Order: sequence, then C-alpha cells, then structure tokens
Amino acid sequence: MNTTSAKDDAAPSQHELQRKLSNRHLQLIAIGGAIGTGLFMGSGKTISLAGPSILFIYMIIGFMFFFLMRALGEILLANLHYKSFIDMARDLIGPGAAYYIGWSYWLGWVLVGIADLAVIINYLSFWLPEGVAFTPIGQALISVGCVLLVLGLNLLTVKLFGEIEFWFALIKILAILGLIFIGGFMVLNQFQAPDGSTASFSHVWSGGMFPKGADGFLAGFQIALFAFVGVELLGTMAAETKDPEKNLPKAVNAIPTRIILFYVLSLFVVMSVTPWAKIPADQSPFVSLFMHAGIGAAAIIMNLVVLSSVMSSMNSGVFSTSRMLFGLARGQQAPAALAHLSKRSVPAKGLMFSCAFIMAGAALQYFVPNTLEAFTLATSLCVILFISIWSLIMVCYLRYRKLRPEQHANSTFKMPGGVWMSYIVLTFLAFALVILSLEPDTFNALKISPLWLIILAVTYYVLYRPRVAAARKAALETQ
Repeated sequence: MNTTSAKDDAAPSQHELQRKLSNRHLQLIAIGGAIGTGLFMGSGKTISLAGPSILFIYMIIGFMFFFLMRALGEILLANLHYKSFIDMARDLIGPGAAYYIGWSYWLGWVLVGIADLAVIINYLSFWLPEGVAFTPIGQALISVGCVLLVLGLNLLTVKLFGEIEFWFALIKILAILGLIFIGGFMVLNQFQAPDGSTASFSHVWSGGMFPKGADGFLAGFQIALFAFVGVELLGTMAAETKDPEKNLPKAVNAIPTRIILFYVLSLFVVMSVTPWAKIPADQSPFVSLFMHAGIGAAAIIMNLVVLSSVMSSMNSGVFSTSRMLFGLARGQQAPAALAHLSKRSVPAKGLMFSCAFIMAGAALQYFVPNTLEAFTLATSLCVILFISIWSLIMVCYLRYRKLRPEQHANSTFKMPGGVWMSYIVLTFLAFALVILSLEPDTFNALKISPLWLIILAVTYYVLYRPRVAAARKAALETQ
C-alpha cells in the first residue's frame, strides 16, 4: 500500500491538494482528454481541408505525443513532490519558465473554454427549425449558463470532478464504439443513403488519400493539433492522483491504442459511410454521418453525446486552470488569494477567476456571431500557446536528463528514445508552428501571439520577480 497516498487520504488538509483521483478516474480522464471538441467538432473542418489524409495526420501527431507524454510521465514519477508541470519547470529551468508555462496554460484553457462556448451554440442550433438561429443575447445567456454550471460542479470536491469526468468520458467512449459498430454494419450491408451514395470502405481511397495535395495535408494539422489539447491533463493531476507510481504509467501507455481506436478508426468509418467531400466543415462529422444516412433518431442521440463532450472539455479546462493558478500562487507568481483552498480542499478562488475570464467569451458571441469563425480564432491562438507549452515540457526533460542523471538511471518508467527522441519531438513542434503561417486565419492568430509574450514579460519583471526575490531573502534570513 502506498503510504504517502494513504496518509494524504486519511488526513485532509485545507492547505494541500488531496489525492482523491482513483485509477478508474485517471484512466477515463486520460481518455476524455484525448477525445474532445477537436475530434467531435474540429474534424469536420480538418476533413474538408485534408480529405482522407486526416488519418495520417492523426497517426503522426499521436506518435509524437506518445513520446511527449512518456517524457512528462518519467519526470513526474522521478519526483513525486512535483504537483504539476509548473513545479517541474520551476525546478528544472527556472522561475521565468514556470511563470510562462503556468499562465500560458491558464490562457490556453480559457481559450478552449471560449471555443467550447461557440461549439455549444452550434450544437444547440441542431434543435432549432431550419433557417432559425439564436440571437446574440440568446447566445450570451447560454454561454453564461454553461460556465455557471461548470463552476458549480468544480466547487464541490475533486472526487466529484473525477466522478463526473468518468461518466462524461464513458459516454464518449460508448458513443464512438457505437458509431464504429453501426458504421461498419452499414458498410458491410452496403447501406444506401437518401442522396443515392452507397456506404463503402472505398470512399476513403477512391479519390486518392491526398486529394487536396500537400497544401491540404499541411493545413489539416492546425485543427488536428487542437484535438490533442488535453492529453497533457495528467500532468496537472499529479498531486491529486492515488498511487501515481502505478496509475500514471497505465494512463500514459494506453495513449497510442486510444488514438488509433478513437481517432483513426472512427474517422475511417465516418468517411466510409459518408464520402468525405459531403461532410460539412461547420458540423460534427459524427452527427452528419447519421443525418446523411437519414437516421434522424441516431443523429439526435449523437448530437447529445457531442454536446456532453464539449461540457466535459470545459469542465476539464476549468479544473486544470485552477490548479495552475494554485501552483503559481504558491510560487509567489500569482495573487496570493489564489493559493487558498476551500474546506473541500478545492482552489475555489482560482476556479472563479478562470470562469470570470471564460465568461468573457460570451461577449465574443456579439462580435463574432459566426460560430465557426469564433471557433477557428480561439483554437488557433490556443494551439500556438500549447505548442510552446509542449515544447517546454520537452526542454524540461532534456534538463532533467542533464541535471538529474541519477534519477533517470533509477527510473522504472524511462522514455523510449530518450534525448534524441526529445529533439525529434521538438523539431515536429517547430514544424507545426511553421504550418500555422500557411493559412490566413491561423496566420492572423500567429501575428498577434507575441502580445502575450510582452504582457508576460512586463508583469513578470514588474510584479512577480520582486516578490520571488523578497520571499527568497526572507527565507534566508529565517535560517
């Protein structure tokens, strides 16, 4: 029995996060982190850009992310005092890196929340009569209601969060497995859709795997990368996971299988039933499959599933941002109030702070009423931030290998490929950043992203670097 975990569970404290997430919570949250808005909603646009080559895109990204997660897992297990990758970055690179990775991760998930609000509006429009749309005020009220619901759920206990995410993830898994089974059945029985097309596996390759050429293949990476935002969630849950030595490796090692099953196989079936050119870019291909096949009841059920998936994504985002703020505040790099925990050992003030900014996303509905435009803008900025965060995780691994060779030697969960594979992953992430300059909408996000660097540099050197220096001086004087 893990004595540390048992102690943490037995003696709850209002000053420390509690290890309340069990193995089943962690496993399902890991799956939920890999199955979110980017797959259910974003894959429609990715298919329109890349065609069937989307399957290769997801396999390439999934391959790279497996090694990224192995690197993160090795570091977290080498030092169980790390609460999240903020502590990891602070120790291995420095306080500036911790400040950047913490606040950028926070902003990234706020942008995910804003993108989720846009998608929720899109999904709810499914229930409106054809040609009717929500008013800007209606969109804003729906957004506010969703944020308040997620805030209420997160203010309770981390165990309840784990339980909710467990069921959200289970719904997503069962829905995708159901889609694969039903879609496969339709193909094997040569189902004929109302428009005259017949379900067939040959739809995937009949027009070539790269019908949009190299440009389309490269353009598909932006939205596809957004689909993987959340895979690193395990790194924010290290302080709240029971028996991490046993449970974290299980969750990380299952990532390749999940990607092949839930991304590649599901989209292969979708494009077999519905020819890829007929899949709308602004709709979930999972819903449009059943609509195209004329199965209205199944489309309604799938729409409810993808709606619950978006709420799950926002729920996870609010959870992770509050833990980032907690870590930053404990390191004197955020307002001290954000380091306070409620009686339920939940960073309540951090939750409310994050939700206030996500709530501002409701205002976006007034200025960008086109939900696909809002989704693309938010996801583009989000992907840029996460590319930098994923890169810093790999830099942390390289620093860990240099500074802690004895920990690596004793590790029971070594990253395959080690240092040379880290450089390959970093090269891929740099390549992904270059790809963002190829499309006008993502290039616009790339152009304004340096503003965030300026904001962080100014606030760090003016507000928080003096606080960190003062805290160190006080600690030395008390010794």
